[in-house]
Amino acid sequence: MTATLTSRAVAACAASALDRLIPEPPNRWHPVAWFGSTMTAVEQRIWKDQRSRGVLYTATGMAIGLGAGRVVRSTTLALTVAVAARQLGETGGSIGAHLLAGDLPAARHALPSLVGRDPSELDEAGVAAAVVESLAENSVDAVVAPLFWGVVAGAPGALAYRAINTMDAMVGHRSERYESFGWASARLDDIANWVPARLFAAAILIAHPAGRSQIIRAVREDSPAHPSPNAGVAESAVAGALGIELGGTLRYGDRVEHRPRLGQGPRPTGESIPQARKACDRAQAVVLAAALIAGLCQRRKDTT
Repeated sequence: MTATLTSRAVAACAASALDRLIPEPPNRWHPVAWFGSTMTAVEQRIWKDQRSRGVLYTATGMAIGLGAGRVVRSTTLALTVAVAARQLGETGGSIGAHLLAGDLPAARHALPSLVGRDPSELDEAGVAAAVVESLAENSVDAVVAPLFWGVVAGAPGALAYRAINTMDAMVGHRSERYESFGWASARLDDIANWVPARLFAAAILIAHPAGRSQIIRAVREDSPAHPSPNAGVAESAVAGALGIELGGTLRYGDRVEHRPRLGQGPRPTGESIPQARKACDRAQAVVLAAALIAGLCQRRKDTT
């Protein structure tokens, strides 16, 4: 067990390094895209406006993820597939570069590659808030959570988590088609991300001791009003670390959502995006360091 925990922690560090060095392959060669295509076919065969059908869909996807992990076996390889810190940072950074150059139309045009909200009427603060919120939320979904489950349960854990998160992205959002069918995927994603979201917030706190009081206040007082039990925690932590205010009214096509205000301070600007990227990178480093320390401490305990 000790060797396993230590080796998985080392694998997490190796996979994180590989993710930073190697660009994401095109969709036709990406295992996550293959999984998405497979689950689209499953949905087409079994869809009905029933929670029971959604449970069947989710169980099928989970089985595929766990099975793939058992076949792959290598935690490093599984996590290299599951983690997407480089892609997240590059996408957010490119939008931030447009804002810093004063090109708001280009930033609006690029925003749908990162978030689903309507960018057509967003000002600089609105675009910047969308990017910072996505960097925070997806640092949990695409970085901390797969690392956590990879360290806890190896390759099966990493790829099962990636399957859960992908299914949530496909069918877990609110719409007439997925209100019942997507319920199981959305709830399972909430469960899978509950611990990683709070690990991320703790890592933000450790990496930004100067903002300790703002981070704690935002997470305790602001995040409970967020519709997501996990995204609210991540976004509040980053808002507190940067000393800015996130949230507010969002538009998704014809649907309008009034999100709670997260954090205290001015609304974000283009300069907030590289600051958020740096904060999220520091949090990832803290999480990896914690995994290594846990593995080494357990190894030392078992050898004494």
